Amino acid sequence: MARQLTERFQVGVITGTHGLRGEVKVFPTTDDPARFLDLKEVILQTGRGERRVGIRSVKFFKKFVILGFSGMDRIEDVEKLRGSELLVERADAAPLEEGEYYIADLIGISVRAQDGTVIGTLREVIETGANDVYAVAREGKKDLLLPAIPECILDVRVEEGVMTVYVMPGLEEL
Repeated sequence: MARQLTERFQVGVITGTHGLRGEVKVFPTTDDPARFLDLKEVILQTGRGERRVGIRSVKFFKKFVILGFSGMDRIEDVEKLRGSELLVERADAAPLEEGEYYIADLIGISVRAQDGTVIGTLREVIETGANDVYAVAREGKKDLLLPAIPECILDVRVEEGVMTVYVMPGLEEL
């Protein structure tokens, strides 16, 4: 059965204004903030709806991305945007390497053991320094935490919504 894949991905959240020329401070929610340099437009999702906005400038300051939007060049134009999400279409998302997946596509897929036994549903991807950790929600038990390493994650079929895993000895008891 084919699974509906995520059509849009969040790349940032506006945390406030920056200066007086209509720029906003964005906390990036993408693995690679430099990708903002390649974006021509984003989907601005406010509490009152959404609209496409062109990007006129991109700068970097500490952990933030400073964006200027086309047609918004005064602080008054952007003051109400705090908390708004910035989205991109799947076609504009960063390309994936072999064995990489968009986190939004992984959430909710069925996690199974090698023998086909259903373990649970992927609830969260925890990003750590070394490797990601998959939190698998299980009926009546605590989440199973699986390191996202080739020894544990044997097969991922995003379109079918299935991940086959090997649960290393000791992980089940945690």
